[in-house]
Amino acid sequence: MQKIIFVVIITFLAGCAMAGKSYGQSYGTALGLRLANNNSYRMLGLTAQQRIQKGLSVEAILQSDFNVNTTVHALIKKHRPLLSKRLNYYYGAGIALGLEESWKKVPETRTIIQTYGNHTLGVDIIGGVEMTLMGITFSVDYKPNVNLLGREPWYSGQVGISVRSVLVKGSRQNKKRRQKARERRRENSQGYFKKILEPFKNN
Repeated sequence: MQKIIFVVIITFLAGCAMAGKSYGQSYGTALGLRLANNNSYRMLGLTAQQRIQKGLSVEAILQSDFNVNTTVHALIKKHRPLLSKRLNYYYGAGIALGLEESWKKVPETRTIIQTYGNHTLGVDIIGGVEMTLMGITFSVDYKPNVNLLGREPWYSGQVGISVRSVLVKGSRQNKKRRQKARERRRENSQGYFKKILEPFKNN
């Protein structure tokens, strides 16, 4: 099932990428819960997402199966609109740290050694679809993880469903950015005139 979802998402994103370059994502800051599943276990976590510029956001995820696996993820994602900026698809990548279980195969004895509490480091890739309605953001994604240190197997795929509450609307964030930009321009212009008038003051 995960392989099918992964192929569908990648195919879908590849087709939509040809449609245009307008910006997606209608909110600034969102916080909520993420339910994730892979072949071995389910995880529940917190997800926080922040738009850093038009069509670009960062996401932090803390998730655990409340047993032997706990991971932290930092992702940067590119958003593209589908029908509108309230319905968009996204793709991105990031890094992952965690404490995880590991299975190591021993061919000589045909056994598997299972260990817990392994410090892991890996790289995440993510692709999904997101919809925002009435201040709530819903998203479905597929997030493969390539482990670089601490875990066997080296690859793990994860399907995730996230529900986030919009804390800061995109329009409000844009207004604050425009206001700060005006203040910077005003300060720069004042500093420029002060430099021009400085020789006359000395005289």
